[in-house]
Amino acid sequence: MRTRIILLGSTGSIGNSALEVARRYPDRFEIVGLAACSNVEGLKRQCAEFRPRSAAIVDETLAPDVTARALEVEKVYRGSEGAQALVVEEEADIVLAAMVGAAGLSPVLAAIRSGKRVALANKEPLVSAGALIMSEARRMGVPVLPVDSEHSAIFQCIQGQQSEEIYQIHLTASGGPFYQRDRASMSGISPDEAANHPTWDMGRKISVDSATLMNKGLEIIEAMWLFDVALDKIGVVIHPQSIIHSMVEFTDGGILAHLGPTDMKFPIQYALTWPERVRAPMARLDLTTMPPLTFAKPDFSEFPCLRLAMDAAHRGGGAPAILNAANETAVEAFCEGRLPFLQISEVVEAALDQVESPHEVTFDTIMEADAAGRRFARTFIDQAGVRV
Repeated sequence: MRTRIILLGSTGSIGNSALEVARRYPDRFEIVGLAACSNVEGLKRQCAEFRPRSAAIVDETLAPDVTARALEVEKVYRGSEGAQALVVEEEADIVLAAMVGAAGLSPVLAAIRSGKRVALANKEPLVSAGALIMSEARRMGVPVLPVDSEHSAIFQCIQGQQSEEIYQIHLTASGGPFYQRDRASMSGISPDEAANHPTWDMGRKISVDSATLMNKGLEIIEAMWLFDVALDKIGVVIHPQSIIHSMVEFTDGGILAHLGPTDMKFPIQYALTWPERVRAPMARLDLTTMPPLTFAKPDFSEFPCLRLAMDAAHRGGGAPAILNAANETAVEAFCEGRLPFLQISEVVEAALDQVESPHEVTFDTIMEADAAGRRFARTFIDQAGVRV
């Protein structure tokens, strides 16, 4: 039998890569559900090719005009709760969650509570509500499989190892497009410059997060929950070549590193076929032609967002949700030309300092913290005025 897949965020960068994997293995994978936020035309093309039984369009303003006939599916789910209903009602073996932002939390929880295996590509659910998600996954006996290249690397390195044998997890970071650039020269950076990642082809929001290194801060929080590891056992190392996707150091002094090409189809395929490995048709890494590998410690003064993420992880409770919400709002304002690049961290820091964080992590408290973080960030940006 083919593995039945529901793909959330199907028209984004990860979604398209996942469909490329499915396209190459039609005898292994069946796409039974697709969900997109607002790209109706992209969703139509995907439905026409993969013939899922159901589809969802999340954008409330577009949802009324999207019909089952237009998408050539049996059922259309609409609005903010559409993706959640899709994963509950559609029969599937795995849900690949690639919806950017906190909007992905509800469908991920719904997938777990309906007993479906989850391949998690978006960081925000674990960042905002990692305790809730992992406790529900344990209760339901549902695996949560990482799709991020870094977390997939860690996951593969710790197979067959005991958690108490882990001494340190080393998350690698390229440093983004502005690594080692004088911070004083970065005030006029444009969204296009920030999105021009040196080694990975990613969506706009994730690319900006990589430029600020917030992406790596979110990955630290994500790794804490995925691998049940304390914050002080997770570190970041700058590795501009992006060939080593992450490393795990063990108590005996040995380090296992995962090397591979900068192609998201590799970790996507591993998550979809786990615990099996399937021959990949993508270009492989040639050890004889790759450049020398270099490593450096991150500079917190150069990357204040990394420091803020680690602070939020240390505080716990609703602090990571506030961090994530304020960052999403600030990055959106930057991409729209309403906030300078260097002030993204200012917005996030102010939100962490001034928004009250709940101690108890439930779905309701996390949603309240998320909303409060967004409200504060919007007000902070509006009051600051356009200083681009």
